[in-house]
Amino acid sequence: MNYLIGIDIGTSATKTVLFDEKGAVIASASQEYPLYQPKNGWAEQKPEDWKEASLETLSRVVRESGVKAEDIKGIGLSGQMHGLVMLDEAGEVIRPSIIWCDQRTAAEVEDMNRLIGRERLIEITANPALTGWTAAKILWVKKNEPENYERCRHILLPKDYIRYVLTGVFATEVSDASGMQLLDVPNRCWSDEVLQKLDIDRSLLADVYESCEVTGKVLPEIAEMTGLSVDTAVVGGAGDNAAAAVGTGIVRDGTAFTTIGTSGVVFAHSSKVTIDPKGRVHTCCCAVPGAWHVMGVTQGAGLSLKWFRDNFCQDYMEEADKQGVDVYDLMGRDAAEREIGSNKLIFLPYLMGERTPHLDPDCRGVFFGLSAIHTKPDMIRSVMEGVSFSLNDCNHILQEMGINVEKMMACGGGGKSPLWRQMLADMYRCEVNTVRQTEGPALGAAILAGVGTGIYESVEQACDALISGDKKSEPVSEQADAYEKLYEVYKDLYVDLKDSFKKLANI
Repeated sequence: MNYLIGIDIGTSATKTVLFDEKGAVIASASQEYPLYQPKNGWAEQKPEDWKEASLETLSRVVRESGVKAEDIKGIGLSGQMHGLVMLDEAGEVIRPSIIWCDQRTAAEVEDMNRLIGRERLIEITANPALTGWTAAKILWVKKNEPENYERCRHILLPKDYIRYVLTGVFATEVSDASGMQLLDVPNRCWSDEVLQKLDIDRSLLADVYESCEVTGKVLPEIAEMTGLSVDTAVVGGAGDNAAAAVGTGIVRDGTAFTTIGTSGVVFAHSSKVTIDPKGRVHTCCCAVPGAWHVMGVTQGAGLSLKWFRDNFCQDYMEEADKQGVDVYDLMGRDAAEREIGSNKLIFLPYLMGERTPHLDPDCRGVFFGLSAIHTKPDMIRSVMEGVSFSLNDCNHILQEMGINVEKMMACGGGGKSPLWRQMLADMYRCEVNTVRQTEGPALGAAILAGVGTGIYESVEQACDALISGDKKSEPVSEQADAYEKLYEVYKDLYVDLKDSFKKLANI
């Protein structure tokens, strides 16, 4: 039996999973680490923490599994995107990594638009300049920490730093590199034009591979430390959402997934480059060679329901403790008893501003239509419907772009809710399903390792063999019609309130 490892370097923890070639989990380990916020709006982590967590969890899964080192054929890497890791000439970390949720680079985003032009930047990188993405962070260090930039010899993404630790190789792959805003996304290579106009030396960047290509093998000292073999290959891997797509079987046209985690994502596979000229959604290279994905993001998805739970649902939390059940199950049970539209109460889930379709940091959460008739279950349902409307915004943009989804998978904590899945099915007017496999990015990374080492013929063939469906929610036409009327009101609310959001922000 052959075995594969997926390592997912997340924001809160690194998770390492050992799979057999049939996709069964043999061993799993995770290790958490802190996030640092030196100033308001800043977010940093220490790459050394990722290194320690990766090596420790690798050692644990190899040791606990009892699998022979020579039978572990490959390692795939996944993880948080957009983080800036800077190494000096000796390969040592220069400064903490500025990670994906850091918002310090507003001035650098303006610089990018001035130097390249907003429309031209979208044409090349498939996305507008964004504060959380890597290019703006490089410019920030260059401007504000010139001594650190002068020392820098290598720029890597989080998972690619772990690749360097494991193999000594400086490499990245197309899906994660797409989120740096230095990649020519249609042509899957670094953009000389962007690099020249931003005055970033090409030699600082790693070589770019496809996600399932072998980039190196485990170093002898790492093999000795972890129990791996020097013959274990490390493949390109993928950014977290691209790896999650592989781990849920979203690898063909007409397929997509919706994740309801802290934020929400609608992610669709596309065999051709499809770019929104308005920059409302993100287009990146995906983990399937020669294909791309389009992704819309809503900032406050599961976060909105958690906020309501934490501040207004102490009674539900106490009852859940008594019964030994999940508080969200009790909240969802009562919300399901309310009618569609929550007695004409509409929630805007803009607690953290918004990204898709409104790239607006100043918009805020709203309950619209609140009256004395409303109860707590109405408000719970309204929050869930508001998040679903926001995700429907993302799906509508994909449809505008000619990406028609026939098969939608639901992932994340919110995807476990039957009520939330039914809302999505009704609003999308398509089936919303789940898969039995729950490892997501780690499984996707392991599948890519299996393709790279020849265990599977292709990403698509591997997904067909390893991933199986579970629960299914079908749209109900009467409910879909009711949601369509409410969605029209929901869409108008942002337009009506946009100027008021700005005024409030400036007080």
